[in-house]
Amino acid sequence: MSETSPGVDRAVLVGIDFGQNGFSESLEELRLLAISAGIKPVALITGKRARPDPALYGGKGKTEEVRAAAKANDANLVLYNHQLSPAQERNLNTALGARAVDRTALILDIFGQRAKSRAGKLQVELAQLEHASTRLVRGWTHLERQRGGHGMMGGMGETQLEIDRRLLGKRVKLLKDELVKLGRQRSVQRRARTRGGVFSASLVGYTNAGKSTLFNALTHAGSYAADQLFATLDTTSRKLYLEGVGQIVMSDTVGFIRELPHTLIDAFRATLEETIRADVLVHVVDSASTSRADQVAEVNAVLSEIGAADVPQIMVWNKIDASGLSPGVDRDEYGKIARVRLSARTGVGVGLLRQALIEAASAANPSSDDEANQDTLGLEPGRVEVRPE
Repeated sequence: MSETSPGVDRAVLVGIDFGQNGFSESLEELRLLAISAGIKPVALITGKRARPDPALYGGKGKTEEVRAAAKANDANLVLYNHQLSPAQERNLNTALGARAVDRTALILDIFGQRAKSRAGKLQVELAQLEHASTRLVRGWTHLERQRGGHGMMGGMGETQLEIDRRLLGKRVKLLKDELVKLGRQRSVQRRARTRGGVFSASLVGYTNAGKSTLFNALTHAGSYAADQLFATLDTTSRKLYLEGVGQIVMSDTVGFIRELPHTLIDAFRATLEETIRADVLVHVVDSASTSRADQVAEVNAVLSEIGAADVPQIMVWNKIDASGLSPGVDRDEYGKIARVRLSARTGVGVGLLRQALIEAASAANPSSDDEANQDTLGLEPGRVEVRPE
């Protein structure tokens, strides 16, 4: 009998070590990803190989071990901590007696659950369809049957596979057109802020580093924040008042993760334009994580891919209440604040980040006219100004 309630998926987690760095941390991320998707991990199978098996990824013996674990634990899913090819996924589905899901599909599923805004939903659907398009090829035998007709509808007809591919292509084009329209709307808002000389800052960082908690601490925005991967997806912008500077725009963006699917990076490129156009990036790091150096490198790699590598950064070491660090700042060779140590959860050191933002905004010489800034921020109605109490 299953110990979980009906409808809860049970999964065997699979990780193959090819000698890469951060293997154990990546497995822990897979476990957290499964939990974030509402899946119960019931077993973990690991192994070592020099290279993936072309047919079954982990090889015939490892696949049999996974199949036995799935049967013993009444698991209906097998989550691979890797990207499977369509052929490998199809072969594993047959060999395991359970559905094989790779890391990319798992992340896409979480994104599909979490997207709230229209732009977010469109971007997730686009990424899911582009991922699914590679799985259409010879997926099922019924897709290869040709559909014909009589009289004017006669002829060879087209296969169900061709129909599905054509319909999928139409939907992808429609989604891309919709995203272009939304991108133009955001561009109008950015131009309005630029004309008003409004300074903008974007929070970036590895998923679960505490970006949304810090965003709420700075702006009192009330954005959803939780101790889980990808708690929030949609870019949220709020006005923030800084003493001596006036209004700036602070944006919270989607968190990054190692091996972030390229379909997601491409689909979310429009949303991540807020990051590219920002005057400064507030790079939030989990100071309590043993993998923080690798996480910083992963974030910077994605920033480089989307064209934001040259945007100035303020590094924030968050969660000092868990790491034992003391609040404070570190300055670069020019005397500017380059790193801030704080705890977004307790609020300790958040004032130091405000000071760092004041320095960055003052150096950029934005307009200090509060009324002008309020008129040109270009934010959605109902977004409130936050002043210090």
